[in-house]
Amino acid sequence: MNSPSQTVSAPITASPRDYSAAELTSDMIVHLAALVLALGAVPVLITMTAVWRGDAAGVVGVTIYGVTLIAMLTASLLYNHVGRPHLSDLFRRIDMSAIHLKIAGTYTPFALLTGTSWGLLTAIWGAAAGAAAVTLINRRLPTGVAVAMCLASGWAVVIGGRDLMGALPLSVTVLMVVGGVLYSAGTPFLLASRLRFHNTIWHSMVVAASIVFFVAVFLCAAMPGVVVAAN
Repeated sequence: MNSPSQTVSAPITASPRDYSAAELTSDMIVHLAALVLALGAVPVLITMTAVWRGDAAGVVGVTIYGVTLIAMLTASLLYNHVGRPHLSDLFRRIDMSAIHLKIAGTYTPFALLTGTSWGLLTAIWGAAAGAAAVTLINRRLPTGVAVAMCLASGWAVVIGGRDLMGALPLSVTVLMVVGGVLYSAGTPFLLASRLRFHNTIWHSMVVAASIVFFVAVFLCAAMPGVVVAAN
């Protein structure tokens, strides 16, 4: 989100200035480090979930989460640093759409590992698919609307998913809230496009939040108290 490599006119990420080499380099480092970490950690998560849980639902849940995490990081890297102006608008919309899918993907393992109602999972993915479609189709989506959609999707489950949150250990719930706060606290930096290194700060907070959520998923898969219940 918010490409520093070009200043293509697009309301969702309009840039009022050029970015320095230091800003571009630091942001690139954040992206590459996050992607390398994800590519190494996701297979471990999937393998350990299979060992600990031995059920298809848990493995499918963490796999979906891992795929959407890697997809989001890859989309962000392509948009922010691909350096091809003719692809900028397409990558911009893919980047935003990937965020919505990542949000749904993050809650999927929690729902499947706890056996939470399929209705909640259907609602999560329905909302994500709708938001992603709107983002892909609407080339002039305002920045505020795009950010609000992401925040609403992210917090909706924490606030409204009582069955899911009630089935999770307190430690996992706390981590989910901390991750949500980090994502939310980063949005002012995303929007503060005149602030030096604002992209690096924003993406660093996204990575930090992603790490927190990864730990939450890992703990949820590892804890014997979190059992797959019948729906």
